[in-house]
Amino acid sequence: MKRIIALFVLAAVACTAAAREKVPATDSRITFVGRTSVTEGTVSFDWSGVYARIAFTGGYLALEAGDTGKDYFNVWIDRDPSAEPDRVVIIDRDTTLVLFQKKERKPLPHRIVIQKRTEGEQGRAVFRAFEAEGQFLQAEETKERLIEVVGDSYTCGYGSENSVREDPFRPEDENPAKTYADILGRYFGADILRVAHSGMGIDRNYNDAVRGWHMPQRYLQTFDLAKEPAWEFTGARPSITIIYLGTNDFSTGRQPGFQEFKAGYVRLLQSIKSHYGEGHPILCVAPKHSPEHHEYIRRVVESCGLPAVYFAGLPEQVHDNDADLGASWHPNYTGHLKKAYSLIPVVSTLTGWPMENKTVE
Repeated sequence: MKRIIALFVLAAVACTAAAREKVPATDSRITFVGRTSVTEGTVSFDWSGVYARIAFTGGYLALEAGDTGKDYFNVWIDRDPSAEPDRVVIIDRDTTLVLFQKKERKPLPHRIVIQKRTEGEQGRAVFRAFEAEGQFLQAEETKERLIEVVGDSYTCGYGSENSVREDPFRPEDENPAKTYADILGRYFGADILRVAHSGMGIDRNYNDAVRGWHMPQRYLQTFDLAKEPAWEFTGARPSITIIYLGTNDFSTGRQPGFQEFKAGYVRLLQSIKSHYGEGHPILCVAPKHSPEHHEYIRRVVESCGLPAVYFAGLPEQVHDNDADLGASWHPNYTGHLKKAYSLIPVVSTLTGWPMENKTVE
């Protein structure tokens, strides 16, 4: 009897093991949104806000991954992303993370979204494989509505988890899901392709850091922190590009001359047009900081000689400098909400996407 029971247990274990499916991160049923590099079944990336969608059956999902530093990730389970994730996980070494585990009598369908919260300087992540208790299904593919955003710390969500402007920056307080960009995406039902790095400008970075390497140059890269390889601009084409840059050009009481600023901005505009076509709409957003800053960007838009380039200036009153600020005087979630709702009608006009009577988180 004991031998029969033992054989039955072994058979049950074997059946359970056989029911699981393990696939490389490059499996066609998994969808990545953002700039990634594919090598021998792995997917590597370092840009803030890159995310993956996974669909599967069964009460278990694990991720085999690694990281060159320490990166934070948002995880949403069985729902669309919102400002608040269901979990925040850390990848700081080669590891296997259990993203989902739940006892089920039968393998039900589930979906997971995992998004990189932190920037390239915090680390480069590599996803190697996923394992599900049941089987993998086709995840939602890149949406027809796709917004590309090019920016700096505001677009990365620097300090957006904090509500004390005097507090110093901490990587765990950075959350792209709470930025104007992701709020726009959730409002319009669009995916977000983010190319952003804190401290970067058009012609001058914050306090003149990393001279000669600004966002017009980084925009051409596959990885945030590596000049090579160049990004190939393959795959889904965005419906609109939003540029939200210039704050760092005007930082620490200095700014470049207009001609230098214009040359860098036009270089970025031309790069975007060369890959998406002359008719591709580009919205150039001027931050709220100074009338001179607005004037620089407005003059660039008016004199660049390129079609379908538009200007939107955020007024000083778009958000306050107390309750709407997070760590290191950067916008917190309420500040980003106000920015997003200021830009929604402009994006609606330029894309033809209708405005709806709804709120988003």
